[in-house]
Amino acid sequence: MDILAKVHENPSGLPRRVRQANVSRLLEVLGRPERRLRGMLVVGTNGKGSTCAFAVSAVAATGVQVGSMPSPHLQEPRERIRIDGVPVTRAEYAAAFTEVWRVIERHGLPVLGQGIYATTAAVHFRRASVDLAVAEASIGGSRAAAAELGLDVKVVTGIGLDHTRLLGGSLTEITQAKIAGVQDGDHVVLGRLVPEAATSAERVLRKRTGLSVWRMDHEIHYTARAVGRDGNRGPVTLVDVTTPRAVHRDLPCSLSGAHQHHNLALAIASVDAMAERGYIREPEGEQLRSRLAATHWPGRLELIPRARLRNWAGRVLLEGATNPQGVAAVAPEILCHAHAGDHSGPPVLVFAAMHDKDVSGMLVPLPSDWPLVLTRTDSHQAASPSTLHSHLMPGRRGPCLTAEDTPSALHRATELAGPGGLIVVLGSLRLVGESRTALGLQPA
Repeated sequence: MDILAKVHENPSGLPRRVRQANVSRLLEVLGRPERRLRGMLVVGTNGKGSTCAFAVSAVAATGVQVGSMPSPHLQEPRERIRIDGVPVTRAEYAAAFTEVWRVIERHGLPVLGQGIYATTAAVHFRRASVDLAVAEASIGGSRAAAAELGLDVKVVTGIGLDHTRLLGGSLTEITQAKIAGVQDGDHVVLGRLVPEAATSAERVLRKRTGLSVWRMDHEIHYTARAVGRDGNRGPVTLVDVTTPRAVHRDLPCSLSGAHQHHNLALAIASVDAMAERGYIREPEGEQLRSRLAATHWPGRLELIPRARLRNWAGRVLLEGATNPQGVAAVAPEILCHAHAGDHSGPPVLVFAAMHDKDVSGMLVPLPSDWPLVLTRTDSHQAASPSTLHSHLMPGRRGPCLTAEDTPSALHRATELAGPGGLIVVLGSLRLVGESRTALGLQPA
């Protein structure tokens, strides 16, 4: 982790494009550990991690061992390499990382941190004889390190305005950056896109040959219905998904929020695309439903109903949305949690964000009279509490405090929330990870 922190700081000052270009060379010197990998690469602004989690469950239902590469990690880098959804051990991660780092040092190949994460995963998959992979692109499409793995089922969850400094300032530019990784002959699965993004995607895809393209609401359809409640987890929802290959009925959606119905449908369509290519067999109904029902994805509307911080006991809701459209999607669920329970006071928001985020836009979907604690994570890209404060909307009515780090922010939040209150952690996946550690939760 110390080495990775130094890599992120880029002490040599090399341009990003140079370090990106070295990923392919690094894989070559490592003996092409990705050569046997088949599977899917997921890109998009929001929903990538949940879509991958559902897809892993669906593939595991076929009996095939599946490796996955979610991004980012919450608490430890080993969360970025999973077998059948379970993070590798520290020893396994260290062994694969050491193999990669020795090659980097021996051949003088500085790469981005994302390049190290992707190549370390490929090395571990080779060691574990894993041939099928579900990989998540960190930010872009063709420029993402995971794109070097050559996975030919490309999945786009959706496009929104985020990471504009790296990808461009319009939906057209961001879509082009994310779709650019599609190669001739790929099978492309498109989630629901706004018209500008859909037009831009179509423009890029017309330049490719031999594609199979399935689009949400065209070749892919889904319907969802609530069939009861499950305690703290809320409504139990079943989803029917239709793809050009199959009809899947009564699939349980184990993750909270209506947006997850779309992610589940997209994952099932992606798994059908892999079956279409002969990488797996079609998952059977009961086994598929059982695996999907057990799907969990930490840090996304993750409720800790009996949380403890020092002498405080109450509820903590962890949500990793990092942009305005992500917060807008989860806001109805956050409001439902706010109205649940016997505590009469408002929830307390603990908020942190990277320096390039739309802070005011992220807070707009939630009541402005909720108490707010601004803090910063240990990321070198984190905005300071004072910077965050300067970006708040002028009409915000609730009390606003600042704290120097995540543990102290949580402590201040407990004082505002009172015994049995609700604390909502929001704005940064790094903040969610640091909060999980402060709450004594293990990486999951």
